[in-house]
Amino acid sequence: MSKTFLVGISPDFYTDAKGRFEQALESKLQGVLAFEAMPPQPDNTARAEDLDRYDAIFSLGMKYTADSLRGLKRLAVIARWGVGYDMIDIPAATASDVLIAITPQAVKRPVAEAALAYVFALAKNMREQDQIVRAGKWRGQLSRLGTCMADRVLGSVGLGNIGGEMFRLAAGLGFSRFLACDPYADPAKARALNVELVSMEDLFRQSDFLTVNCLLNEQTRGLITEGLLRLMKPTAFFINTARGPIVDQKALTKALQEKWILGAGIDVFEQEPPDADDPLLQLENVLLAPHALAWTEEIARDNGLEACDNILTIARGEVPASSAVNRDVLARPGFQSKLERYRS
Repeated sequence: MSKTFLVGISPDFYTDAKGRFEQALESKLQGVLAFEAMPPQPDNTARAEDLDRYDAIFSLGMKYTADSLRGLKRLAVIARWGVGYDMIDIPAATASDVLIAITPQAVKRPVAEAALAYVFALAKNMREQDQIVRAGKWRGQLSRLGTCMADRVLGSVGLGNIGGEMFRLAAGLGFSRFLACDPYADPAKARALNVELVSMEDLFRQSDFLTVNCLLNEQTRGLITEGLLRLMKPTAFFINTARGPIVDQKALTKALQEKWILGAGIDVFEQEPPDADDPLLQLENVLLAPHALAWTEEIARDNGLEACDNILTIARGEVPASSAVNRDVLARPGFQSKLERYRS
């Protein structure tokens, strides 16, 4: 392992996740690899001259544009603390022989649990239950009764790592059917989870609890439109713990205002944080979270450990195959020469 291998810590860790990442660095990298905080990056957007001071970046939510990644010679890996990579220009990273590595094992259970937490909270009308008691009222003044999971349909846009874990956890809750729409889903995996693969239209028509469990990319940006939301049952709930821009937020707000659906649980927004006057924040039939519903002690620990393991694998001149995003980079001579340098 190269003794000159240097890891840069993205500056946003020190503002957005202070106290939640340091232990992983100390337990995994201390005494093995050198690491340091990167210089401040304007608008949380990486600068190429700073990136190329490092062999690896331990990265939270910093943005990497084509300019950020152009002409890099030293940097070999951006190790994301999480699984989303919509803030990274993937083709530009590949062109500069930089691997993007994510933490799928650390994330799948906490995010799946977050989606199910919304299922329970919405089904049991927990927001209004809480407000009724705080207002000195009692159960006779509730606007609606809760619902049970039994005989309801749980649906998912996406049947990847997180969607599959959600269905696995939900298997004993009594749902009548599991539905998913995912053009890349493995039919054998779907059968093993008792998930029916259906069209997007059928997913929205039939689901009682509709969850979003897909990545944000050019194919999924704006994927969930007003037309799809209008297909939902008036008794259905919509849940998004994935990425805000997957959904037309104006259309979702309209669906809640005009009661096309009964309610929603939203952890992610088109703009984060949303403006104080965003009409979504004024609605009573939606539960909101600051893109942190899955931020548990366990996800903080395991994201850090898995990201560090990805960096250590690169430092040994090897490839973290199960975490690699842009697999095309693996065959590039420039990337292979970086690995060879670390091996030697």
